[in-house]
Amino acid sequence: MRLVTKFLLSAMSPEQFPAASAPEFAFLGRSNVGKSSLINGLLGEKAAKVSASPGRTRSINFFALSDSPSAREPRLLFADLPGYGYAKVSRSISVEWPKFINPYLEERPNLVLCICLVDSNIPVQASDQQLIASLKGMGRNFLAVGTKADRLSGNERAKAVVRLKQGLGLTDMLLCSAKTGAGLKELWTQILSRAEENSRA
Repeated sequence: MRLVTKFLLSAMSPEQFPAASAPEFAFLGRSNVGKSSLINGLLGEKAAKVSASPGRTRSINFFALSDSPSAREPRLLFADLPGYGYAKVSRSISVEWPKFINPYLEERPNLVLCICLVDSNIPVQASDQQLIASLKGMGRNFLAVGTKADRLSGNERAKAVVRLKQGLGLTDMLLCSAKTGAGLKELWTQILSRAEENSRA
């Protein structure tokens, strides 16, 4: 899947959110889970900044995806949310996040799907469980995606899926690798399917 990508803006308050002009997909996960790398893998370009230092993304970064550079309206919107669960992020910034992240998740009218990224190489973290529980409480649609699957052998991947499903209390999830591209086609299929369902609703 290849769409024309345009970075829109970085928002740190609801007033800064872009117009809700297309089906939107939010990417959430712990700091250093590989969120920006996965977004870049999906887009086929380095649109989202990848940092070696966890916790660098401190705003919601919005991207417009269009069928052509001349398209008047985007086909999709991607939102790259700040990572969570990293102790070295200053307390003052962490306190600020709920002021715009919670309103975004609770009130964004065109938010079709929250893509929740978890590291497939480590046990499920309490913060990952809390995220899933919060989204369920908000009534938000979400999809869990295990990242960094290239670090697992075939047998380990199968075990990781079972472990992640049990840890998160889910019956379905995907494994992906931004490095090898594994699972990205399946994730695109999910995104486009949800966008189409939203357009028909």
